[in-house]
Amino acid sequence: MYAVFKRELFSLLNSLMAYITIGVFLLVSGLLLWFFPDTSILEYGYAELNGFFSLTPFLFMFLIPAITMRSFAEERREGTYILLASRPLTEWQIILGKYFACLTLILFALLPTLLYYYAITQLGMPKGNIDGGAVAGSYIGLLLLGSAFAAIGIFASSITKNQVIAFAVAVFLSFIAYSGFDALSKIFAFDKLEDVFAWLSINEHFLSMSRGVLDTRDLVYFSTFILLFLGSTRLVIGGRKW
Repeated sequence: MYAVFKRELFSLLNSLMAYITIGVFLLVSGLLLWFFPDTSILEYGYAELNGFFSLTPFLFMFLIPAITMRSFAEERREGTYILLASRPLTEWQIILGKYFACLTLILFALLPTLLYYYAITQLGMPKGNIDGGAVAGSYIGLLLLGSAFAAIGIFASSITKNQVIAFAVAVFLSFIAYSGFDALSKIFAFDKLEDVFAWLSINEHFLSMSRGVLDTRDLVYFSTFILLFLGSTRLVIGGRKW
C-alpha cells in the first residue's frame, strides 16, 4: 500500500491542478475571512473562527473533488490501471493508498490556515482570548469532513473514465450529504423523518464537533460513512476487474 501511496502522492504533487486548487482555497478563505466586509473577522469584532469553519465545508465541496477526480478516472483513461492491478496488490491496498494520498494533500491545504488561529489569539483582547477547545474540535471535524468528501471523490472517480464527470458527481454527492439531508430534516420538521435526515446529514455531526465535544456517535458516523463509500469503490473496481 505504501508504494501506491507514494506513487499517488508524488503524482498529485507533480500536478499543477493540486497547487491551483490549494492556492484557490487559501486565497478565497483568506479574502472572505479578512478582507470582505460582510464576512471579515475584523468587522465581526469577536475572537473566534466560526466564519472560517462555516465557510470551509463549501470550499471543500469543490477543492476535494478536484483532487480526487483523477485517482481512478485517469488510470482507466490511460490504461495504466491494468498495470497497477497486475501487481501483487489487493484492491483495498490500491484504494487506501490513493485515499491516504488525497488525505495528505488535504492536510497540506489545512496546515497554513493555522496562521488564522495564531492571528486571532494575538488580536484578541486580552491576547489568547479564544476558545481553543472549540477550534481544536472544529479542525478535527474539518479533517473528518475532508475524509468523508475524499471517500466520495474516490468513489466518483472509480465509476467513470472522465475526470470532469467524476468531479461533477463528487460535488453533487458531497452537497447532498452535507446540505441535502440537512434541508430535508427541516422540510420534515415535527415529523418522525426529521431525526433520521438530521442524523444522515454531515453538517449535523460537523456542528456537533465544532462545539469542542468529541462524541463517539459522530466518530462512528464518519467512520461508517467513509467505509460505505470506500466499500462501494471496492465493489465497482472488483466488478470491473472480474
